Amino acid sequence: METPDNATPAGAPDDADTPTGIAAKDWATASAEPQYRAAVIDLLGALAYGELAAFERLAEDAKLAPSLEDKAELAKMASAEFHHFERLRDRLTAVDAEPTAAMEPFAKALDDFHRQTAPSDWLEGLVKAYVGDSIASDFYREVAARLDSDTRALVLAVLDDTGHGNFAVEKVRAAIDADPRVGGRLALWARRLMGEALSQAQRVVAERDALSTMLVGGVADGFDLAEVGRMFSRITEAHTKRMAALGLAA
Repeated sequence: METPDNATPAGAPDDADTPTGIAAKDWATASAEPQYRAAVIDLLGALAYGELAAFERLAEDAKLAPSLEDKAELAKMASAEFHHFERLRDRLTAVDAEPTAAMEPFAKALDDFHRQTAPSDWLEGLVKAYVGDSIASDFYREVAARLDSDTRALVLAVLDDTGHGNFAVEKVRAAIDADPRVGGRLALWARRLMGEALSQAQRVVAERDALSTMLVGGVADGFDLAEVGRMFSRITEAHTKRMAALGLAA
């Protein structure tokens, strides 16, 4: 669920910096604050449902694959997403949160996003996985920098590249080389995905008090409304770079 270079968006906090505040604590210490615990459970619930939905979508997209080799590649990626889901589900259980209850608040927003951005063909499915999943990953990486050390390690681990990035870039570029007209259609599709993904992320955060508090300051350190704006600017910048990697105009 990441890009081929697995890079953090430009301007995001550097993991090499010395952690402070919540980021310097482990889960046992940080979770003593009820609002922080609620925010992390929300975050893990959103991530878990996202990974489960990604598994379902990749398995469905495999039906559109033009070759058996492509079908097998998507099946492998779907398996990786399901493994990520299992890790998040197990972590929720370990911190005494019921996984289904933690995921439920995010199901409608994510299902609506996938319904509104259902690909019409194989190439649109690849662009959606590459662009849409990467936008979500960028968002969660930004948040992870302000999490306790245990939760941060888990979140970053489940955002690891499943190989979809390199695969999508290779296939999309080959299709554009074969028929340059494909590029215009896919560029419009990617722009739509960007808008829908950002709207969905903002809507999810706005509807969950603990998560919004984590982003605008209070439980998490160093975030304020201006920084939230800068965060979305960094995500947009990373999107532009991915479009270039695909050979598409942002």
